[in-house]
Amino acid sequence: MPTSAPAANALGDVTASDSTLRRFLHGLPGVDAVGLEARAASLGTRSIKTTAKAYAIDLAISMVDLTTLEGADTPGKVRALGAKAALPDPTDRTAPTTAAVCVYPDMVAVAKEAVAGSGVKVASVATAFPAGRAALAVKLADVRDAVAAGADEIDMVIDRGAFLAGNYMKVYDEIVAVKETSGAARLKVIFETGELSTYDNIRRASWLGMLAGADFIKTSTGKVAVNATPANTLLMLEAVRDFRAQTGVQIGVKPAGGIRTTKDAIKFLVLVNETAGEDWLDNHWFRFGASSLLNDLLMQRQKLATGRYSGPDYVTVD
Repeated sequence: MPTSAPAANALGDVTASDSTLRRFLHGLPGVDAVGLEARAASLGTRSIKTTAKAYAIDLAISMVDLTTLEGADTPGKVRALGAKAALPDPTDRTAPTTAAVCVYPDMVAVAKEAVAGSGVKVASVATAFPAGRAALAVKLADVRDAVAAGADEIDMVIDRGAFLAGNYMKVYDEIVAVKETSGAARLKVIFETGELSTYDNIRRASWLGMLAGADFIKTSTGKVAVNATPANTLLMLEAVRDFRAQTGVQIGVKPAGGIRTTKDAIKFLVLVNETAGEDWLDNHWFRFGASSLLNDLLMQRQKLATGRYSGPDYVTVD
């Protein structure tokens, strides 16, 4: 399912004005929804053998952004989350660390201290997450607070209202401003695909985010009814593949929300391998935004190692 776009030499001009950006985004090929969903479902039926499964489980663990984004978050909860990210299975130190912990800006300093020396990154949601309903100055202040506290990565939300109204340049300018404010922190741009309504909009949002300088494009906040699905993630993987073919620039993908089991995670890894390719099978380019997935990955890992299914009492509670 190609997502071909205008030639690479045209990409430098597509953001010159609102009209050129609109023309580019609406010139992207329409999505064949039936074909997209059939392809995603077909890839989801692939099975892998035991040795490959062990590799896939460890790879998935290393790709988890272990997340807590609740109003009831406390420093103690964030410290416990950081300890789990750095040492997911205290009974088996061969288990890989997770990629990152993801918290609100006011918890970044706590998370940073909790994962110090482990190699685990600290990601922070910002820009008035999850709704994004705030003035740009407020959003940028949110980002500055997170970066000043030590965030390695920023997960921003786009203005879905502006996007759905067709005000693409406003969305583009906000992403550019957040990217600049983020400094050395990598920027993940969240589309909230469940609110974009159509696959065509998801494709347009993917290209818009990449044109604006996103380091990652991310499906969702995990706070709405429809979050990451195989189909919307497949569509975004096609977009990053084609963007690199056009520009030479590689962009990461992060499905978030609703991925809870090892079986789910492996399906997504198959999507990555079969769509974008092996270059994306690394936590620098692919992440899972999840809170409960890690526990199931650890239980399945223990089962492969011991032949017994230990159950949830044998992993720490998030």
